[in-house]
Amino acid sequence: MVDLFGRVAILHSADDRTRMRRHDREIKDQSEIKGLLCDSQFGFIATVSENQPFIHANFFWYDEKNQRIYFHTALKGRARINIETNPHICFSVAKMGRLLPADTAIKFSTEYASVTVFGSARIADDPSEQRYGLQGLLDKYFPQYHSGDDYSPITDADLQRTSVFAMEIESWSGKQKMGGS
Repeated sequence: MVDLFGRVAILHSADDRTRMRRHDREIKDQSEIKGLLCDSQFGFIATVSENQPFIHANFFWYDEKNQRIYFHTALKGRARINIETNPHICFSVAKMGRLLPADTAIKFSTEYASVTVFGSARIADDPSEQRYGLQGLLDKYFPQYHSGDDYSPITDADLQRTSVFAMEIESWSGKQKMGGS
């Protein structure tokens, strides 16, 4: 894959987009990064249109097998238009831990962990991939319900009512702060 700067991007390698200033907060264990992507309930998708950034929260699921993030939006709207115009997106998840009071105002802080992912999004136009992406969302958020038993399976008509996106992951980084450091 080629990144925004025309360089060959290697999956999960540090590049200018993911290089950390605070190496002491970097999550180096790839399984921890994958765990945050799997466990987070929603993520933030950043797109750009005519040099204006846009960000919105969305449900998603991380497809570890294919190294993709799937999400869906309306058939018409800013996210779809932005991605069709410029497929390079940024995606992020975060979780907050304890609030950390201190003796001085500048040292107040919080525990957190976050992942930022860079890549290209595309509209999944193959019906089998659309079903796969949507079923992954259902399985993540409603694991207790099963297609065909608890609800009707995804139909062709359903696919015509939504845009399913696949984000091809080019690089990512994880960051965390635990305790008072």
